[in-house]
Amino acid sequence: MSARPLDELFFEWLYAQVADADVTDPSRTYWKLFKQLYTTEFFWIIPRDDDRIMDGQELRNEFTRRRRINRVPLDWLDLGCSVLELMVGLARRIAFEDLDEGETHYWFWQLLRNLGLDDYTDDVDIPSEDIDEVLKQLIFRTYHPSGRGGFFPLKDPCDDQRDVDLWYQMGAYLLESTRHH
Repeated sequence: MSARPLDELFFEWLYAQVADADVTDPSRTYWKLFKQLYTTEFFWIIPRDDDRIMDGQELRNEFTRRRRINRVPLDWLDLGCSVLELMVGLARRIAFEDLDEGETHYWFWQLLRNLGLDDYTDDVDIPSEDIDEVLKQLIFRTYHPSGRGGFFPLKDPCDDQRDVDLWYQMGAYLLESTRHH
C-alpha cells in the first residue's frame, strides 16, 4: 500500500467515482468542494436515514476490498458518514432504482445541482461558509417543505419533505420526474 494516508487515498477514490480525477483544468475540477463535502459529517435526524448513512459507510469496505488493503483500522471503518460518502451511496441507489436514467455519475451531479453546488469549481473562490450553510440546511432539514434546498425538490409534494426520510423523498422525486418526461 502507498505511504499516503488511508483517508487521502479513499477521498481520491470517492472523487473518481463521480468525477474525472485526471482533469487538471480548475474550471472543470471540484477538489475543494468535494473536500468540504468529505470533511462534513452527515448525521440522521429522521428515522431510516441511518440506512442511507450505512450505504455511504459501505463505500469504505468496497474501497479497501478493491484496493486489497488488509490492515484497516476498525475506528476508520466506523467513522461517521461524510456528506460526500452519503451522496455517492445515494447516487448509486438512485441509479439502481431508476433504470431509465441509469448512472451513478449522472445522479450524483443531479444531487449536487439540486443543492445548488454544481458551479463551485476549483477556479471559483466561494467562501467555505457559503457551502457550510447549504450543508447545514441539508443536514438539519431547514430547506423548503417542497424539498427545495435539499437533494429531492418536488413540484407537487404530498408531504413536508423535511419530515420524510431520504429513501421516500427519492422515490417521490423519481416518480415525479418520470411523470414529467
